[in-house]
Amino acid sequence: MSITFNGLGSGLAVSDIVDALVNAEQAPAEARLNTTESKLTTDISAVGALKSALQQVQTAMEALGDSDNYQKRSTSGNDDFISISADEDAQPGGYSVEVNNLATEHKILSEAFDADDAVGEGTMTLSSGDNSFDVEVSDNATLSEIRDAINDSSDNDSINATIITDDTGQHLILSAKNSGLENEIKVEVTDIDGNNTDTNGLSRLSFDSAGVQNASEIIAATDASITIDGSLTVSNASNTFTDVIDGITITAKKAHDTDDDLSDITVTENNNNIQSGLNNFISSYNELLELSNTLGASSDDGAGVMAGDSLLRGVMSKLREQITDSMDLGNGSSLSLSQLGVEADRYGVLTLNTEILNDKIDESVDLVQQFFVGDDDNGFAQSFDELMSFYTDSDGIIQNRIDSKTNQLDDIDDQRVSLASKMESLSSRLYAQYNAMDLLVASLNNTSSYVQAQLENMPGVVRDNS
Repeated sequence: MSITFNGLGSGLAVSDIVDALVNAEQAPAEARLNTTESKLTTDISAVGALKSALQQVQTAMEALGDSDNYQKRSTSGNDDFISISADEDAQPGGYSVEVNNLATEHKILSEAFDADDAVGEGTMTLSSGDNSFDVEVSDNATLSEIRDAINDSSDNDSINATIITDDTGQHLILSAKNSGLENEIKVEVTDIDGNNTDTNGLSRLSFDSAGVQNASEIIAATDASITIDGSLTVSNASNTFTDVIDGITITAKKAHDTDDDLSDITVTENNNNIQSGLNNFISSYNELLELSNTLGASSDDGAGVMAGDSLLRGVMSKLREQITDSMDLGNGSSLSLSQLGVEADRYGVLTLNTEILNDKIDESVDLVQQFFVGDDDNGFAQSFDELMSFYTDSDGIIQNRIDSKTNQLDDIDDQRVSLASKMESLSSRLYAQYNAMDLLVASLNNTSSYVQAQLENMPGVVRDNS
């Protein structure tokens, strides 16, 4: 191991010299890398902002391409007696509704049994609506065990069983899960004693509204009934009436008494989505336009970061062309955004003339819908989306540019690592060279001193001590 003292022989500031030489080599290279990195980062940020703004415009137009948003129906008439909803099949108009009675779930009650007594042996066949299932009852089964067998049956989709205990004993309660006459409960018994209708053994649980009624009916099964416009009466197993009036669902909540005012239903057409959708589109487009003007600015006050960029010029040119074009709707009809009240000033800023839009909707909302949606989702909104997707998709032209610039940034990092290694090597080489020179100078100085000393010690040499 050797220790080198820089500059001891030559007196030179070797460290300062080496640092200056390395910095002279390194500074221009780092400046070039910093400049390139700054340009790449600025470009990525600018086109990223452009992509985000384009996506906002694209999203705003997508809503106008959804056919489900058109010709909706607004309803009024919800009150204590009914609730209503409507779809696009409902025609504008008004109706009166009277709820005559609500639908009820059937409920029956058995006679009283002691909790520990066996009810009787045999098979119970229970049914409600389309659901029917059998329960096997053993000779020692209690009422609670029969309840559990009914509730636990994998075939039971229609009846709930429970027990109520009063002063006389336990009663089996059977309740239909669904309302209406068609879901009336029926209990048929095949009794072990061979008599299926008497009041002994298992047959004590029999019930058939049209036959044996050894159990009692607590709540009769009834259908809901409403009267529309005072003359049309409709019954239904549930309290929800669907398409009794085209496109309108009426849910009965409470029966009208004789002194109650009837429920009035009003249906109106709702096309608010068109105006709100265009306002959203215009707002997002104007934000894009402002961004574009900033990015592409070229004036004495300074240039934007994308001034003269073909990407920015191209997308804005295509967008303006798309907005101003008319769309052929067939049968000699055509339509454009300007005909729907979308107007541009001399700077390209859009506004919406709602009077023109409302007139066009009143004239033919179907034509407006066709313009945006088309016959098979091939309307203006779809065409607009295809244009925007060319730029905004994950594999679109903007993302490809961002990915390319990002790769170049990664390469900048690699170049920095390479430059640092190169400068370290240069520094080591310079130190080695200067240290070698310093050692040589030191050696020469030593030789000079030795020679001078020898000369001074030779006979006849006169020293100059002055």
